[in-house]
Amino acid sequence: MKTMLRTALFMAAAVSTTQVAPAKAGPDLEPVAMEGSVLMPSTVATDIILDGPITDPIEIDTVSLLADEALEVAAEEAAPTLPANLSGLVAHFAGTSPRDSEMECLARAIYFEARGESLEGQLAVAEVIANRAESRRWPSTYCGVVKQRKQFSFVKNGRIPEPRRNTTAWKRAVGIARIVEGEHHESSVSDALFFHARYVNPGWRLTRIGTVGNHIFYQ
Repeated sequence: MKTMLRTALFMAAAVSTTQVAPAKAGPDLEPVAMEGSVLMPSTVATDIILDGPITDPIEIDTVSLLADEALEVAAEEAAPTLPANLSGLVAHFAGTSPRDSEMECLARAIYFEARGESLEGQLAVAEVIANRAESRRWPSTYCGVVKQRKQFSFVKNGRIPEPRRNTTAWKRAVGIARIVEGEHHESSVSDALFFHARYVNPGWRLTRIGTVGNHIFYQ
């Protein structure tokens, strides 16, 4: 009886091995050894998947990487192509509602400080604010730069006036703010940190880098 049982178990093990073998991609197992009434392999294989082929971890990483790259390419192709010139960019990004409070401060500064300037002049003023926010010499936010004492005459007691949001000037200011934040275009004085109107002479000992519209810009 014991001999027949052992024979049946060996046959079952042989059938199981035959079914799994085609899906095996790891090292071969050593022959099965008997221990009491339980069949135990003398070497435990931990890298065999019984219901499918083994995949090399390197292959998995490569496939994931290729999939990520394919998604990035698809996203770039789906994104609209932005205009190359400043007026086209402003028309593309113009609006009445800035995306957050920081863009709101930047757009208001453009509106009150430079709405009478050309688009290039408005962009140059906005870049000064952005450059200051990136420098350690000034506050690290647009709102902090704009509200800093004795910097912008339109700021009263730390408050920026409310713009007329239904005007073309405000919509353009929002567009300029988005262009500066996204670094979609640069002016001829993109590195400027200071500016003043052409009709004043503060006597600054700074490096003058250019004039745009009615403002002179310095580093």
